[in-house]
Amino acid sequence: MEPATGKPGLLRNILVRVFLFCVLVICLRFAYVVTIRGEKCDLGDFCFSVPENLNLVTGVGPLRSSSAIIGNDAVRSTPAGPNGRNVLPTKDWQKAVQFYSSVFQDLIAEGYLSPNSKSLCVETPIGQDVFALKDIGVSDAIGIYKKASKPLVISAKAIRQPFDDNTFDFIFSGGNGLDKSAKPAEIAEEIARTLKPEGFLVVHTTSKDPYSFNSFIDLFNCCKFIRSRDINGFDSSIPYVREIVMQKENDILPHGVIKPYGSSVNKCSVPGYKQELVRKAELLITEEPLKPWITLKRNIKNIKYLPSMADISFKRRYVYVDVGARSYGSSIVSCINRKKGVTLLPYAAWVRNETLFFEINGDPGQENEEKARGRGMGRIQPVQSSASSTGKVDKIQGFDFANWLKSTVSEKDFVVMKMDVEGTEFDLIPRLFETGAICLIDEIFLECHYNRWQKCCPGERSSKYQKTYGQCLELFTSLRQSGVLVHQWW
Repeated sequence: MEPATGKPGLLRNILVRVFLFCVLVICLRFAYVVTIRGEKCDLGDFCFSVPENLNLVTGVGPLRSSSAIIGNDAVRSTPAGPNGRNVLPTKDWQKAVQFYSSVFQDLIAEGYLSPNSKSLCVETPIGQDVFALKDIGVSDAIGIYKKASKPLVISAKAIRQPFDDNTFDFIFSGGNGLDKSAKPAEIAEEIARTLKPEGFLVVHTTSKDPYSFNSFIDLFNCCKFIRSRDINGFDSSIPYVREIVMQKENDILPHGVIKPYGSSVNKCSVPGYKQELVRKAELLITEEPLKPWITLKRNIKNIKYLPSMADISFKRRYVYVDVGARSYGSSIVSCINRKKGVTLLPYAAWVRNETLFFEINGDPGQENEEKARGRGMGRIQPVQSSASSTGKVDKIQGFDFANWLKSTVSEKDFVVMKMDVEGTEFDLIPRLFETGAICLIDEIFLECHYNRWQKCCPGERSSKYQKTYGQCLELFTSLRQSGVLVHQWW
Protein backbone atom coordinates (compact mmCIF):
# COMPACT_ATOMS: atom_id res chain seq x y z
CA MET A 1 0.00 0.00 0.00
CA GLU A 2 1.50 3.39 -1.07
CA PRO A 3 1.63 6.32 1.41
CA ALA A 4 -0.85 9.14 0.61
CA THR A 5 1.60 12.06 0.36
CA GLY A 6 0.36 13.87 -2.79
CA LYS A 7 -2.27 16.14 -1.26
CA PRO A 8 -0.22 17.33 1.79
CA GLY A 9 2.77 18.12 -0.48
CA LEU A 10 0.61 20.06 -2.89
CA LEU A 11 -0.95 22.05 -0.03
CA ARG A 12 2.51 22.79 1.39
CA ASN A 13 3.71 24.10 -1.97
CA ILE A 14 0.65 26.33 -2.31
CA LEU A 15 1.15 27.79 1.19
CA VAL A 16 4.84 28.45 0.53
CA ARG A 17 4.04 30.25 -2.72
CA VAL A 18 1.33 32.34 -1.08
CA PHE A 19 3.77 33.27 1.70
CA LEU A 20 6.49 34.26 -0.78
CA PHE A 21 3.96 36.28 -2.76
CA CYS A 22 2.91 38.17 0.38
CA VAL A 23 6.55 38.84 1.26
CA LEU A 24 7.12 40.15 -2.27
CA VAL A 25 4.09 42.46 -2.02
CA ILE A 26 5.30 43.81 1.33
CA CYS A 27 8.81 44.40 -0.03
CA LEU A 28 7.48 46.19 -3.09
CA ARG A 29 5.25 48.36 -0.90
CA PHE A 30 8.21 49.16 1.35
CA ALA A 31 10.41 50.06 -1.63
CA TYR A 32 7.69 52.30 -3.07
CA VAL A 33 7.16 54.28 0.14
CA VAL A 34 10.84 54.67 0.99
CA THR A 35 12.39 55.35 -2.42
CA ILE A 36 9.67 56.68 -4.69
CA ARG A 37 7.54 58.72 -2.29
CA GLY A 38 10.58 59.95 -0.37
CA GLU A 39 9.75 61.55 2.94
CA LYS A 40 5.96 61.27 2.61
CA CYS A 41 4.51 58.60 4.92
CA ASP A 42 0.73 58.58 5.18
CA LEU A 43 -1.41 56.73 7.73
CA GLY A 44 -1.53 53.09 6.71
CA ASP A 45 1.77 53.17 4.75
CA PHE A 46 4.37 50.57 5.55
CA CYS A 47 7.24 52.91 6.37
CA PHE A 48 9.77 53.84 9.02
CA SER A 49 11.28 57.04 10.39
CA VAL A 50 15.00 57.76 10.13
CA PRO A 51 16.56 58.82 13.44
CA GLU A 52 17.68 62.44 13.58
CA ASN A 53 21.18 61.44 14.74
CA LEU A 54 21.85 58.97 11.95
CA ASN A 55 25.47 58.20 11.25
CA LEU A 56 26.89 57.07 7.93
CA VAL A 57 30.23 55.29 7.99
CA THR A 58 32.11 54.25 4.90
CA GLY A 59 35.74 54.98 5.64
CA VAL A 60 37.95 57.96 4.77
CA GLY A 61 39.28 58.45 1.28
CA PRO A 62 38.30 55.98 -1.43
CA LEU A 63 34.99 54.30 -0.71
CA ARG A 64 35.42 50.83 0.85
CA SER A 65 31.81 49.75 0.53
CA SER A 66 28.76 50.42 -1.62
CA SER A 67 26.45 50.43 1.38
CA ALA A 68 26.11 52.70 4.38
CA ILE A 69 25.58 51.67 7.99
CA ILE A 70 22.60 53.46 9.55
CA GLY A 71 22.35 53.79 13.30
CA ASN A 72 23.51 50.58 15.02
CA ASP A 73 23.86 48.43 11.87
CA ALA A 74 20.28 47.20 12.27
CA VAL A 75 19.31 48.45 8.81
CA ARG A 76 21.45 48.89 5.72
CA SER A 77 20.44 51.45 3.14
CA THR A 78 21.78 52.97 -0.05
CA PRO A 79 21.03 56.70 -0.48
CA ALA A 80 18.62 57.28 -3.35
CA GLY A 81 18.50 60.07 -5.90
CA PRO A 82 15.48 62.26 -6.68
CA ASN A 83 13.97 59.52 -8.86
CA GLY A 84 14.54 56.77 -6.34
CA ARG A 85 17.58 55.33 -8.15
CA ASN A 86 20.51 54.06 -6.12
CA VAL A 87 23.38 56.44 -6.87
CA LEU A 88 26.09 55.46 -4.39
CA PRO A 89 27.69 52.61 -6.36
CA THR A 90 28.06 54.67 -9.54
CA LYS A 91 31.41 56.09 -10.58
CA ASP A 92 29.99 59.62 -10.74
CA TRP A 93 28.72 59.36 -7.17
CA GLN A 94 32.04 58.04 -5.87
CA LYS A 95 33.97 60.70 -7.80
CA ALA A 96 31.82 63.46 -6.31
CA VAL A 97 32.12 62.07 -2.77
CA GLN A 98 35.89 61.76 -3.10
CA PHE A 99 36.09 65.34 -4.41
CA TYR A 100 34.07 66.75 -1.51
CA SER A 101 35.95 64.59 1.01
CA SER A 102 39.22 66.12 -0.20
CA VAL A 103 37.75 69.64 -0.01
CA PHE A 104 36.45 69.13 3.53
CA GLN A 105 39.70 67.56 4.74
CA ASP A 106 41.54 70.68 3.55
CA LEU A 107 39.04 72.86 5.39
CA ILE A 108 39.56 70.81 8.57
CA ALA A 109 43.33 71.22 8.21
CA GLU A 110 42.87 75.00 7.86
CA GLY A 111 40.60 75.21 10.91
CA TYR A 112 37.38 76.20 9.13
CA LEU A 113 35.64 72.86 9.84
CA SER A 114 35.80 70.34 12.67
CA PRO A 115 34.21 66.93 13.39
CA ASN A 116 32.00 68.68 15.96
CA SER A 117 30.66 71.29 13.52
CA LYS A 118 26.90 71.25 13.09
CA SER A 119 26.82 71.46 9.29
CA LEU A 120 24.37 72.29 6.52
CA CYS A 121 24.74 71.73 2.77
CA VAL A 122 22.53 74.04 0.69
CA GLU A 123 20.99 73.21 -2.69
CA THR A 124 22.32 69.65 -2.83
CA PRO A 125 20.07 67.41 -4.99
CA ILE A 126 21.35 63.98 -3.89
CA GLY A 127 23.70 64.81 -1.03
CA GLN A 128 27.18 63.72 -2.12
CA ASP A 129 28.62 66.59 -0.06
CA VAL A 130 26.58 65.54 3.00
CA PHE A 131 27.77 61.96 2.55
CA ALA A 132 31.38 63.18 2.31
CA LEU A 133 31.05 65.17 5.54
CA LYS A 134 29.80 62.09 7.41
CA ASP A 135 32.41 59.97 5.69
CA ILE A 136 35.26 62.00 7.22
CA GLY A 137 33.67 62.13 10.68
CA VAL A 138 31.44 65.24 10.66
CA SER A 139 28.41 63.30 11.87
CA ASP A 140 25.97 66.16 12.49
CA ALA A 141 25.33 67.14 8.86
CA ILE A 142 22.23 67.48 6.72
CA GLY A 143 21.39 68.78 3.25
CA ILE A 144 18.40 70.68 1.87
CA TYR A 145 16.87 70.70 -1.60
CA LYS A 146 13.42 71.26 -3.07
CA LYS A 147 12.97 67.47 -3.28
CA ALA A 148 14.16 65.15 -0.54
CA SER A 149 16.71 62.37 -0.97
CA LYS A 150 16.50 60.61 2.39
CA PRO A 151 18.35 60.11 4.60
CA LEU A 152 20.95 62.67 3.50
CA VAL A 153 18.75 65.46 2.11
CA ILE A 154 15.45 66.82 3.41
CA SER A 155 12.91 68.80 1.41
CA ALA A 156 13.31 72.54 2.05
CA LYS A 157 13.85 75.76 0.12
CA ALA A 158 17.18 77.53 0.46
CA ILE A 159 15.35 80.88 0.60
CA ARG A 160 13.15 79.67 3.47
CA GLN A 161 15.13 77.24 5.62
CA PRO A 162 13.29 75.31 8.37
CA PHE A 163 15.90 76.09 11.02
CA ASP A 164 16.22 78.51 13.92
CA ASP A 165 18.53 81.52 13.88
CA ASN A 166 22.21 80.80 14.58
CA THR A 167 21.87 77.02 14.16
CA PHE A 168 24.92 75.93 12.17
CA ASP A 169 28.68 76.16 12.71
CA PHE A 170 29.41 75.43 9.05
CA ILE A 171 27.36 75.99 5.87
CA PHE A 172 28.44 74.74 2.46
CA SER A 173 27.09 75.45 -1.02
CA GLY A 174 28.65 73.28 -3.70
CA GLY A 175 27.83 72.37 -7.26
CA ASN A 176 27.58 76.07 -8.13
CA GLY A 177 24.15 76.14 -6.53
CA LEU A 178 24.20 79.89 -5.99
CA ASP A 179 25.28 80.45 -9.59
CA LYS A 180 22.17 78.63 -10.81
CA SER A 181 19.75 80.23 -8.37
CA ALA A 182 17.40 82.98 -9.53
CA LYS A 183 17.41 84.45 -6.00
CA PRO A 184 21.01 84.43 -4.72
CA ALA A 185 20.42 87.47 -2.49
CA GLU A 186 17.54 85.77 -0.65
CA ILE A 187 19.63 82.64 -0.15
CA ALA A 188 22.43 84.81 1.23
CA GLU A 189 20.03 86.37 3.74
CA GLU A 190 18.87 82.95 4.94
CA ILE A 191 22.43 81.72 5.29
CA ALA A 192 23.22 84.83 7.33
CA ARG A 193 20.27 84.02 9.58
CA THR A 194 21.00 80.33 10.21
CA LEU A 195 24.81 80.55 10.47
CA LYS A 196 26.16 81.03 13.99
CA PRO A 197 28.33 84.07 14.79
CA GLU A 198 31.95 83.18 13.99
CA GLY A 199 30.68 80.23 11.95
CA PHE A 200 32.15 79.58 8.49
CA LEU A 201 30.51 79.70 5.08
CA VAL A 202 32.17 77.97 2.11
CA VAL A 203 30.80 78.42 -1.41
CA HIS A 204 31.84 76.97 -4.76
CA THR A 205 31.21 79.20 -7.77
CA THR A 206 32.37 79.27 -11.40
CA SER A 207 32.32 83.06 -11.49
CA LYS A 208 35.88 84.32 -11.84
CA ASP A 209 35.71 87.86 -13.23
CA PRO A 210 36.46 90.52 -10.56
CA TYR A 211 33.11 92.29 -10.99
CA SER A 212 30.98 89.22 -10.26
CA PHE A 213 33.36 88.08 -7.52
CA ASN A 214 32.96 91.36 -5.64
CA SER A 215 29.21 91.37 -6.30
CA PHE A 216 29.05 87.92 -4.74
CA ILE A 217 31.00 88.99 -1.64
CA ASP A 218 28.70 92.02 -1.27
CA LEU A 219 25.67 89.71 -0.96
CA PHE A 220 26.89 88.56 2.46
CA ASN A 221 26.95 91.68 4.62
CA CYS A 222 26.94 89.30 7.60
CA CYS A 223 30.38 87.95 6.85
CA LYS A 224 33.97 88.92 6.35
CA PHE A 225 35.96 87.51 3.48
CA ILE A 226 38.67 85.04 4.55
CA ARG A 227 40.17 83.60 1.38
CA SER A 228 39.50 82.16 -2.06
CA ARG A 229 41.26 79.60 -4.20
CA ASP A 230 40.75 78.00 -7.62
CA ILE A 231 40.44 74.21 -7.72
CA ASN A 232 39.68 71.64 -10.40
CA GLY A 233 36.12 70.32 -10.54
CA PHE A 234 35.17 66.65 -10.49
CA ASP A 235 33.48 66.33 -13.91
CA SER A 236 33.44 67.91 -17.37
CA SER A 237 30.35 70.02 -16.62
CA ILE A 238 32.26 71.81 -13.84
CA PRO A 239 35.92 71.84 -14.96
CA TYR A 240 36.95 74.37 -12.33
CA VAL A 241 35.48 76.12 -9.31
CA ARG A 242 36.43 79.07 -7.15
CA GLU A 243 36.18 78.22 -3.49
CA ILE A 244 35.31 81.19 -1.25
CA VAL A 245 35.56 81.08 2.54
CA MET A 246 33.78 83.66 4.71
CA GLN A 247 33.14 83.99 8.44
CA LYS A 248 30.06 85.44 10.10
CA GLU A 249 30.84 88.45 12.27
CA ASN A 250 29.30 89.10 15.68
CA ASP A 251 28.38 92.72 14.92
CA ILE A 252 25.94 92.52 12.01
CA LEU A 253 22.79 94.35 11.00
CA PRO A 254 19.35 92.82 11.60
CA HIS A 255 17.89 90.49 9.00
CA GLY A 256 16.97 92.32 5.79
CA VAL A 257 18.73 95.59 6.69
CA ILE A 258 21.34 96.97 4.28
CA LYS A 259 24.48 98.69 5.42
CA PRO A 260 24.41 102.47 4.90
CA TYR A 261 26.56 103.60 2.01
CA GLY A 262 29.34 106.13 2.17
CA SER A 263 31.64 107.33 4.90
CA SER A 264 31.17 110.22 7.28
CA VAL A 265 32.55 112.60 4.66
CA ASN A 266 30.34 111.13 1.91
CA LYS A 267 33.32 110.18 -0.20
CA CYS A 268 33.92 107.00 -2.15
CA SER A 269 36.58 105.59 -4.38
CA VAL A 270 35.72 103.56 -7.45
CA PRO A 271 37.26 100.08 -6.99
CA GLY A 272 39.96 98.84 -9.32
CA TYR A 273 37.83 96.13 -10.92
CA LYS A 274 35.38 98.79 -12.16
CA GLN A 275 38.23 100.90 -13.47
CA GLU A 276 39.44 97.89 -15.47
CA LEU A 277 36.03 97.63 -17.16
CA VAL A 278 36.24 101.32 -18.10
CA ARG A 279 39.55 100.67 -19.84
CA LYS A 280 37.81 98.06 -22.00
CA ALA A 281 35.01 100.43 -23.05
CA GLU A 282 34.57 101.90 -26.52
CA LEU A 283 36.63 104.96 -27.41
CA LEU A 284 35.10 108.39 -26.94
CA ILE A 285 34.23 110.41 -30.05
CA THR A 286 36.77 113.19 -29.80
CA GLU A 287 35.76 115.14 -32.91
CA GLU A 288 32.48 117.06 -32.75
CA PRO A 289 29.89 115.37 -34.99
CA LEU A 290 28.11 117.60 -37.48
CA LYS A 291 25.08 115.28 -37.39
CA PRO A 292 24.96 113.81 -33.87
CA TRP A 293 22.06 111.39 -34.45
CA ILE A 294 23.77 109.83 -37.48
CA THR A 295 27.01 109.57 -35.50
CA LEU A 296 25.15 107.86 -32.64
CA LYS A 297 23.56 105.35 -35.02
CA ARG A 298 26.94 104.48 -36.45
CA ASN A 299 28.65 104.31 -33.08
CA ILE A 300 26.03 102.27 -31.24
CA LYS A 301 27.43 98.99 -32.55
CA ASN A 302 30.76 99.84 -30.88
CA ILE A 303 29.30 100.38 -27.42
CA LYS A 304 30.48 97.79 -24.90
CA TYR A 305 27.71 97.31 -22.37
CA LEU A 306 28.75 96.21 -18.90
CA PRO A 307 26.79 92.90 -18.93
CA SER A 308 28.74 91.90 -22.04
CA MET A 309 32.02 92.35 -20.15
CA ALA A 310 31.12 90.94 -16.72
CA ASP A 311 28.67 88.63 -14.95
CA ILE A 312 25.97 90.66 -13.15
CA SER A 313 23.92 87.68 -11.90
CA PHE A 314 24.92 88.18 -8.25
CA LYS A 315 23.36 91.65 -8.02
CA ARG A 316 20.42 91.95 -5.61
CA ARG A 317 18.23 94.09 -7.89
CA TYR A 318 18.40 95.52 -11.39
CA VAL A 319 17.54 99.23 -11.29
CA TYR A 320 17.09 101.59 -14.24
CA VAL A 321 17.03 105.31 -13.46
CA ASP A 322 15.90 107.69 -16.22
CA VAL A 323 16.95 111.17 -15.11
CA GLY A 324 15.02 113.67 -17.17
CA ALA A 325 12.07 111.43 -18.11
CA ARG A 326 9.01 113.65 -18.58
CA SER A 327 6.49 110.80 -18.66
CA TYR A 328 6.00 107.07 -19.05
CA GLY A 329 6.38 107.70 -22.76
CA SER A 330 10.12 108.28 -22.44
CA SER A 331 12.85 105.63 -22.66
CA ILE A 332 11.11 103.65 -19.91
CA VAL A 333 8.73 102.29 -22.53
CA SER A 334 11.61 100.51 -24.25
CA CYS A 335 12.46 98.68 -21.02
CA ILE A 336 9.04 97.51 -19.87
CA ASN A 337 5.56 96.93 -21.27
CA ARG A 338 3.62 97.94 -18.16
CA LYS A 339 3.87 100.63 -15.51
CA LYS A 340 4.28 97.98 -12.82
CA GLY A 341 7.50 98.51 -10.88
CA VAL A 342 8.04 102.02 -12.25
CA THR A 343 8.07 105.11 -10.03
CA LEU A 344 7.72 108.46 -11.76
CA LEU A 345 8.87 111.34 -9.54
CA PRO A 346 7.18 114.63 -10.55
CA TYR A 347 10.22 116.69 -9.57
CA ALA A 348 13.31 118.03 -11.25
CA ALA A 349 16.63 116.36 -10.45
CA TRP A 350 18.78 119.02 -8.83
CA VAL A 351 21.63 119.52 -6.35
CA ARG A 352 19.36 120.45 -3.41
CA ASN A 353 15.71 120.72 -2.42
CA GLU A 354 14.43 124.07 -3.68
CA THR A 355 11.97 125.74 -6.03
CA LEU A 356 13.17 126.07 -9.64
CA PHE A 357 12.00 127.51 -12.91
CA PHE A 358 11.77 125.33 -16.00
CA GLU A 359 12.59 127.39 -19.06
CA ILE A 360 10.95 126.21 -22.29
CA ASN A 361 13.19 127.56 -25.00
CA GLY A 362 13.74 125.16 -27.91
CA ASP A 363 16.02 125.67 -30.86
CA PRO A 364 14.56 127.75 -33.70
CA GLY A 365 12.31 125.73 -36.00
CA GLN A 366 12.07 122.74 -33.63
CA GLU A 367 9.50 123.82 -31.02
CA ASN A 368 6.41 122.39 -32.70
CA GLU A 369 8.21 119.23 -33.82
CA GLU A 370 9.54 118.43 -30.36
CA LYS A 371 6.27 119.31 -28.63
CA ALA A 372 4.44 116.87 -30.92
CA ARG A 373 6.92 114.14 -30.08
CA GLY A 374 6.52 114.76 -26.33
CA ARG A 375 10.21 115.58 -25.91
CA GLY A 376 11.57 117.97 -23.33
CA MET A 377 12.48 121.38 -24.70
CA GLY A 378 14.03 123.32 -21.88
CA ARG A 379 16.29 123.60 -18.91
CA ILE A 380 15.96 124.20 -15.21
CA GLN A 381 17.54 127.01 -13.22
CA PRO A 382 17.23 128.45 -9.71
CA VAL A 383 14.62 131.12 -8.97
CA GLN A 384 17.31 133.81 -8.75
CA SER A 385 18.22 133.26 -12.41
CA SER A 386 14.66 133.43 -13.74
CA ALA A 387 15.00 137.10 -14.73
CA SER A 388 17.49 136.18 -17.45
CA SER A 389 15.13 133.69 -19.07
CA THR A 390 14.29 134.28 -22.74
CA GLY A 391 11.43 131.77 -23.15
CA LYS A 392 8.33 130.58 -21.36
CA VAL A 393 8.97 129.75 -17.69
CA ASP A 394 7.16 127.30 -15.39
CA LYS A 395 7.76 127.00 -11.63
CA ILE A 396 8.70 123.47 -10.51
CA GLN A 397 10.08 121.75 -7.42
CA GLY A 398 13.65 120.47 -7.47
CA PHE A 399 15.05 117.77 -5.19
CA ASP A 400 18.51 116.61 -4.16
CA PHE A 401 18.96 113.80 -6.63
CA ALA A 402 22.25 112.50 -5.19
CA ASN A 403 20.80 112.06 -1.69
CA TRP A 404 17.69 110.40 -3.13
CA LEU A 405 19.86 107.94 -5.03
CA LYS A 406 21.83 107.05 -1.88
CA SER A 407 18.61 106.35 0.01
CA THR A 408 17.09 104.28 -2.80
CA VAL A 409 19.79 101.93 -4.08
CA SER A 410 22.84 100.22 -2.63
CA GLU A 411 26.13 98.82 -3.87
CA LYS A 412 24.40 95.43 -4.02
CA ASP A 413 22.15 96.62 -6.85
CA PHE A 414 22.99 96.83 -10.53
CA VAL A 415 22.19 100.46 -11.40
CA VAL A 416 21.98 101.75 -14.96
CA MET A 417 21.32 105.46 -15.45
CA LYS A 418 20.26 107.42 -18.49
CA MET A 419 20.69 111.18 -18.04
CA ASP A 420 19.15 113.77 -20.35
CA VAL A 421 18.71 116.91 -18.25
CA GLU A 422 19.13 119.74 -20.75
CA GLY A 423 22.49 121.00 -19.53
CA THR A 424 22.00 120.34 -15.81
CA GLU A 425 24.49 117.46 -16.08
CA PHE A 426 27.23 120.01 -15.39
CA ASP A 427 25.62 120.53 -11.96
CA LEU A 428 24.44 116.99 -11.17
CA ILE A 429 27.61 115.06 -12.02
CA PRO A 430 29.86 117.06 -9.61
CA ARG A 431 27.18 116.62 -6.92
CA LEU A 432 27.22 112.83 -7.43
CA PHE A 433 30.98 112.87 -6.86
CA GLU A 434 30.71 115.20 -3.86
CA THR A 435 28.24 112.90 -2.06
CA GLY A 436 29.82 109.61 -3.09
CA ALA A 437 26.64 108.57 -4.93
CA ILE A 438 28.61 108.18 -8.17
CA CYS A 439 29.97 104.86 -6.86
CA LEU A 440 26.46 103.40 -6.71
CA ILE A 441 26.06 103.73 -10.49
CA ASP A 442 27.37 100.87 -12.61
CA GLU A 443 26.73 102.33 -16.06
CA ILE A 444 25.68 105.76 -17.37
CA PHE A 445 24.27 106.80 -20.73
CA LEU A 446 24.80 110.55 -20.74
CA GLU A 447 23.58 113.12 -23.24
CA CYS A 448 25.74 116.16 -22.88
CA HIS A 449 24.20 119.43 -24.12
CA TYR A 450 26.33 121.98 -25.93
CA ASN A 451 25.94 124.75 -28.53
CA ARG A 452 25.36 122.48 -31.53
CA TRP A 453 25.13 123.56 -35.14
CA GLN A 454 21.52 124.49 -35.98
CA LYS A 455 19.54 122.66 -38.66
CA CYS A 456 17.59 125.76 -39.55
CA CYS A 457 20.52 128.09 -39.94
CA PRO A 458 23.71 126.62 -41.48
CA GLY A 459 26.86 128.06 -39.97
CA GLU A 460 25.13 129.16 -36.77
CA ARG A 461 25.23 127.53 -33.38
CA SER A 462 22.36 127.30 -30.89
CA SER A 463 22.36 129.87 -28.12
CA LYS A 464 20.29 127.53 -25.93
CA TYR A 465 23.38 126.05 -24.25
CA GLN A 466 26.61 127.81 -23.42
CA LYS A 467 28.87 124.78 -23.07
CA THR A 468 31.05 123.65 -25.96
CA TYR A 469 31.63 120.16 -27.30
CA GLY A 470 35.12 120.36 -25.84
CA GLN A 471 33.67 120.91 -22.36
CA CYS A 472 31.35 117.92 -22.86
CA LEU A 473 34.33 115.83 -23.87
CA GLU A 474 36.14 116.93 -20.71
CA LEU A 475 33.13 115.80 -18.64
CA PHE A 476 33.13 112.33 -20.23
CA THR A 477 36.89 112.04 -19.88
CA SER A 478 36.84 113.01 -16.19
CA LEU A 479 34.13 110.42 -15.51
CA ARG A 480 36.12 107.65 -17.16
CA GLN A 481 39.34 108.69 -15.49
CA SER A 482 37.49 108.35 -12.18
CA GLY A 483 36.46 104.79 -13.06
CA VAL A 484 32.85 105.47 -14.14
CA LEU A 485 31.61 103.51 -17.18
CA VAL A 486 29.91 106.28 -19.15
CA HIS A 487 28.72 106.20 -22.77
CA GLN A 488 28.16 109.17 -25.08
CA TRP A 489 24.49 109.54 -26.00
CA TRP A 490 22.46 111.93 -28.16
